Amino acid sequence: MASDRFFETGETPAAARAGGGRGFGVQTVYDALRRDIIEMTLAPGEPLDETRLSRRFEMSRTPVREAMVRLAAEGLVTTLPNRNTIVTPIDFSALPIYFDALVLMYRVTTRLAAMHCKASDLTEIRALGDTFARTVEAADAFGMIAVNRDFHVAIARAGRNRYFTEFFAKLLDEGRRLLRLYYSSYNDHLPRRMVDEHDEIIAAVADRDPERADRIAGNHASQVVRQIQNFLAEGGIARDLDLGAPPAALIERTRQ
Repeated sequence: MASDRFFETGETPAAARAGGGRGFGVQTVYDALRRDIIEMTLAPGEPLDETRLSRRFEMSRTPVREAMVRLAAEGLVTTLPNRNTIVTPIDFSALPIYFDALVLMYRVTTRLAAMHCKASDLTEIRALGDTFARTVEAADAFGMIAVNRDFHVAIARAGRNRYFTEFFAKLLDEGRRLLRLYYSSYNDHLPRRMVDEHDEIIAAVADRDPERADRIAGNHASQVVRQIQNFLAEGGIARDLDLGAPPAALIERTRQ
């Protein structure tokens, strides 16, 4: 099974074994598992066994358990009633309302940013836009996911409504694995137009044009949603997961 190969061949963090301390060990396990979940090396629904993870990281079960608590708080792992822990499944039945909320928050936060942004906000947003462009050039999917999230959250903060910012950040965090599928649909080589659309968003915010900012952000988000929907439909990924296909089926498709 894919999970067996993963646990047998997973890298062992030598720095943690060298006595970096318990906090360091927790962070090491958390970072590694978080990346594996977002990258879908660990597929939705895959079981996570503390004993096997302890062997992989050559640590006691305590830092593994604490890392799992952090991942659970982010919604990336789920503890079942029988106390087994799994990678949180993707709820495909909820995707239509999730996408509705996501597109709306892209629009409203970008509109508000165009109305309320300050020079310091634009400096941060532009810097993140440049960083995103570099991750696209490097075809660094994990980097793109992280920087895209930070870019849009920075825009939301510039809108000066903390409730919108917190809700949008939550939506973006919940959608990280969907964004991984999005990048997979392009074999991780994202079209240049996605960088250009970020630049257009920045320009609209800088010009303090809320109508244009709203329109560009809405079109940008809608394109992402359509691409994910098409990828899921054409690849049969949603069907396979709903039927409980082995994780290898999903992993193979996301790597094609």
